[in-house]
Amino acid sequence: MLVLLIAALLLAGTKHVRAQLFANALRQTLRHDTAGLSRVLAHPAAYRLQILYTRVRRDAAGRPHFRSYGYRLRPREYFYPASAVKLAAAALALEKLRALRAQVPNLRPESPMLTDSAFAGQTAVRRDASAASGRPNIANYVRKALIVSDNDAYNRLYEFVGPAELNAGLARLGLRHSRLVHRLSVGDQEPGSRHTNPVAFFADTAATQVLYRQAAAYYGGAWPKALLRQGSIGRAHLSGEQLVNSPLDFSQKNTFPLPDLQRMLRAVLFPETGPPRQRLRLAPDDYALLRQALSQLPRESVHPRYDAAHYPDTYTKFLLGGGGTTPLPPGVRVYNKIGQAYGFLIDNAYIIDEAKGVEFLLSAVIYVNANGVLNDDQYEYDTIGFPFLRDLGLRVYQAECRQKLRAETRKK
Repeated sequence: MLVLLIAALLLAGTKHVRAQLFANALRQTLRHDTAGLSRVLAHPAAYRLQILYTRVRRDAAGRPHFRSYGYRLRPREYFYPASAVKLAAAALALEKLRALRAQVPNLRPESPMLTDSAFAGQTAVRRDASAASGRPNIANYVRKALIVSDNDAYNRLYEFVGPAELNAGLARLGLRHSRLVHRLSVGDQEPGSRHTNPVAFFADTAATQVLYRQAAAYYGGAWPKALLRQGSIGRAHLSGEQLVNSPLDFSQKNTFPLPDLQRMLRAVLFPETGPPRQRLRLAPDDYALLRQALSQLPRESVHPRYDAAHYPDTYTKFLLGGGGTTPLPPGVRVYNKIGQAYGFLIDNAYIIDEAKGVEFLLSAVIYVNANGVLNDDQYEYDTIGFPFLRDLGLRVYQAECRQKLRAETRKK
């Protein structure tokens, strides 16, 4: 009897440990994978893998409730956020424009916006053939930045809002571990990153009736501190044509940890669920613009217009879509912002299938750089990164569908 009792206690203890081990719904989903994800999951630290999965469940009144699960979340382990930061810049640009309308009631996201130059490295822009009016404007920059991840569009938003307001906005939203300190893909660094261009908005497409002028500015304050364990990555990097045998220093780069990225997305999609003081100061049409641009497929956009041959439906849908390699499951809509640079792939997404009653948030980052050299463009995006993110999105989506089906079956 004693032997049987001890055996029973050991068995109960084993079951308890096992239950705790797989209590995380994300880990349960990953555990059932047999091939597609195993290569990366066998060495998650080497791939700097981080995943944040948030279930969305609605009560009888339709109010959303969230429960999050993480896999290897390391808020202090740096990854370069690349274009994933563009959602924050777009939202804060619309917020600033909304605030200016208290002084300039006729100012709109579609108002022609001309950018000049006033410091070394700055460029001017007066026309935009992709816009309905032929002139640049905030609304078109938002669409370009979010639909196809246009870098110049982000840079113009960065210049309009300015680094001081951008980072103050992030802090007010509760994203205190994030910072935006430079433009993208133009080699922006100090002191240029502290200087922003003069900008003018007009009431007419001829650009003769000025609505608002913003002078060139300089931010002389301290950058927000990034809580990083290590800001250097790799074993070597290319500087121009020269190989430098030391890691690449990211300590002066943009920072946006995965939990902050998902919180930013939630602030746009579910503003009513955040603390009132940490909500974006936007109107319904501002939210509508952001949401449309986050979910719109390139071929669905009228202004700007995109050629489907160059911009397939899943061009910027890494989760489920593999960066243009796979169509989305029928009935699925994805609201997301991706990032891709220096061997890092990021997708920050809200995925919904209304017909099946499935909706969830899924954010992930993976680093694919086997040779450890940065800036050499020898990254395993196509062979490892995109397939992993595609399969990850599919596994979680299928798990959500199964759970929804089980819940409906229990009700019958």
